[in-house]
Amino acid sequence: MTRGADARPVEARPSEAVLAELEGLCRRLRLRYIREQATEVLLTAKAQRWEPAELLRVLLLAEIDGRDASSTENRRKAARFPAGKTFESWDPTRSSITPATQTALRSLEWVDRHENVVVAGPSGTGKSHLTEALGHAAINAGLRVVWFSVEDLGALVRRHRVDDTIAKAFTPILRSELVIVDDIGLLPLSADAAEGLYRLVDAAYERRSLAISTNLHPSGFDQLMDRTIATALVDRLLHHAHVIVTDGDSVRLADALAGRGVTPLT
Repeated sequence: MTRGADARPVEARPSEAVLAELEGLCRRLRLRYIREQATEVLLTAKAQRWEPAELLRVLLLAEIDGRDASSTENRRKAARFPAGKTFESWDPTRSSITPATQTALRSLEWVDRHENVVVAGPSGTGKSHLTEALGHAAINAGLRVVWFSVEDLGALVRRHRVDDTIAKAFTPILRSELVIVDDIGLLPLSADAAEGLYRLVDAAYERRSLAISTNLHPSGFDQLMDRTIATALVDRLLHHAHVIVTDGDSVRLADALAGRGVTPLT
């Protein structure tokens, strides 16, 4: 006789033995979210007299939803975002970027096409917030994202120069559909950082999307690095790129002057 053929009396609540067996089976099959919700769902199913198929559907949906949420959180941790800035805290009316462009960016269609986004403009005009928020939106859409500062790329080059594995160092990065590089041009670039940025742009060319925030328009990157490297980098970066120029006063400074930067002292 099969395990499921055992006749058991109908109870208001499944017996402890049945629940224990169910938990063991879920652990064996690695059905964590069914295991966590089984007792409550079984009680609801009995109270509402669900059909067996409905009970099975609800339990399987619980497992799928739980796995999807866990996968999203794991991708968010792997991205290594610096500040947790999302579109929930983004005020589109305070950006100089047109509403139509903001909507197009948030659609993420450019990521599907392996196109780049370069956001250039003065400090405080929302460049970093926008690129990080796009990264969070991409993760919510099921994509893999990774965030770097430009000096992170320089450190990567230095670390792998020792054993001459610099080229291989960028292979894991390209497992992500979107790579974000923040705050280019804020400080002078080291030679290693310039090389790291070039190697990333070259490796990602027509294969992955880059989102870059920079205080300096790419046409002026030769002020940050060797002209030969800058020319080759910008050629690849801008070939399939949307260049968005921000302007206006610093949002951070405006908030500070208006007393919105901190909680007032009492």
